[in-house]
Amino acid sequence: MLVYRHSDCLLKDNGFNHPERKERIDSILESIKQIKDFKIEFKDAPLADIENISLVHPKKHIEKIFSNIPKSGLIGVEKEPYADTMLCPNSKKAILRSCGAGIAAANDLMNKNERVFCAIRPPGHHAETIKAMGFCFVNNIAVTARYLQNKYKVNKVAIIDFDVHHGNGTQEIFYNDETVSYASSHEFPLFPGTGSEQETGVNNIFNAPLKTGMKSKEFLKIFDQKILKPIDKFKPEIILISAGFDAHTRDPLANINLESEDFYEITKRIVDLANIHSEGRVISFLEGGYDLLALSESIKHHLFALKR
Repeated sequence: MLVYRHSDCLLKDNGFNHPERKERIDSILESIKQIKDFKIEFKDAPLADIENISLVHPKKHIEKIFSNIPKSGLIGVEKEPYADTMLCPNSKKAILRSCGAGIAAANDLMNKNERVFCAIRPPGHHAETIKAMGFCFVNNIAVTARYLQNKYKVNKVAIIDFDVHHGNGTQEIFYNDETVSYASSHEFPLFPGTGSEQETGVNNIFNAPLKTGMKSKEFLKIFDQKILKPIDKFKPEIILISAGFDAHTRDPLANINLESEDFYEITKRIVDLANIHSEGRVISFLEGGYDLLALSESIKHHLFALKR
């Protein structure tokens, strides 16, 4: 199994007491290094090429984000009081490495049949075609999906998102595209406010809104019915995972009560589906997850299931 990461992702600063902080990656990588049961190869994420990013985001939009990067201090890209998507002097390389990890992972997946986890930040699933928000600037998973279609002529890609927040960006990008299925389980209502069951795109969007306080057993039942069942019918050639670990009971930003072990079961079911339809081809991208202990525990369970 491959894990992509880069020290540039640690340099992205969001300011004091911000939940999306470098320690998230530190804690994940430290936890992965403790795994002795199977071999994990670490690779440095390359810088993404603007041409590949422009498969999803217009060049002018990306250039505008980069032109707003400050020489010192922090600048929020949203209007107050919601300015929590921050640009710092080190943002550009972190953004490009996070997206580049997905591109490199796609090449490894297609050329070497390697499953990959991208331990990167900033995350991506809230980034819309021409809007940065929710700690996200470039939609890493969407760019990878488009790259796979463009470079390797993959016809059908499924994106499964178990982050506790709805991936409004991924949904918006593929809303009218029947070649990409997007399925998301998320607490509702919660930021960003999208993700009702009525949002169905061209019958390629599958939302599973979750009630506050939901526990493992009910979650897995809904995940099977509302997420895995429609993706099974879609028969994807590749499955990409938006892996957020903020549905964990310890997470400070949400109120779903999954335990660390549940992420093994969730991932196992996705991998089983990939083994049926997709020749086992899976790439997973880190999205949310803001409690360090929950992250370090959950990531081990995720990778144990991913390597199957």
